[in-house]
Amino acid sequence: MKLRLPVVLALLGVYVIWSSTYLAMRFAIESIPPLLMAGSRYVAAGFLLLLFLKWRGHVWPTLRQWRASAIVGVLLLLGGNGMVGLALEQGVSSGMSALVVGVTPLFALVFARIWGQRASGREWLGIGVGLFGLVLLNFGRELSTSPLGGVLLVLAALSWSFGSIWGKHLDLPSSFMASALQMIVGGVVVVLVGLGRGETLTEMPSDKALWSLAYLVFFGAILGFSSYAYLLANVRPALATSYAYVNPLVAVALGVWLGGESVDALELVAMAVILAGVVMVYLPLAGTRSPQDH
Repeated sequence: MKLRLPVVLALLGVYVIWSSTYLAMRFAIESIPPLLMAGSRYVAAGFLLLLFLKWRGHVWPTLRQWRASAIVGVLLLLGGNGMVGLALEQGVSSGMSALVVGVTPLFALVFARIWGQRASGREWLGIGVGLFGLVLLNFGRELSTSPLGGVLLVLAALSWSFGSIWGKHLDLPSSFMASALQMIVGGVVVVLVGLGRGETLTEMPSDKALWSLAYLVFFGAILGFSSYAYLLANVRPALATSYAYVNPLVAVALGVWLGGESVDALELVAMAVILAGVVMVYLPLAGTRSPQDH
């Protein structure tokens, strides 16, 4: 199949941009508390997207759609992205975060059974393979020294996958409008939780942190999601969602190249095992959004 230039550019968007958000988050939390960083990022992106949609004449969502978007937004952004930020605060590397979150499609398949979706034997085998990869990661150098970070990342994957599957059965507005509402409401909740746990800005964030935050707003949240929405509308779902097993590879490479991170041999083996499990089950989950993001 010959890919058109817009499709190639959109694929590069979700492959590279969403992969790089893990490293950008690590840079941002060097001088911005993790939940304040994550929440403000999404509130800003959500309002910008909402203003653009209203300028384009999109219909204002109903109260029921606001409520449904709020539920999904809290699960995805507080339970998903917020937990990733807290794991990074614990010292987990950006590459390792992407690896653990990469099991999200496996959890999503399990949660899909709540709404009657049956899994094949091959899919259950893929889940088992992916979870075995998670076990291997816990014996690696990094997660064995930061068990809390590992737990937070698994919770992030669980929350994001559950929110994604539940959202498919709720009354949500159009995809772009739903994304804007989820970012606004979810972002506000993340900020409030951050303030509740005592997060404050005691000094002006560094230029590195502010540039990273700007990158997360305009590229990670707005451009990255727009690329994904374009792919869902123009290519096969399996291709559109192929970022789920590309992102961990790219995130690890970027972490080593730009972030001074490292991986040991066991962690590389675990990465291969996790990605093998995701590939085995991913095609049946082609319509599911995954953490990230991103």
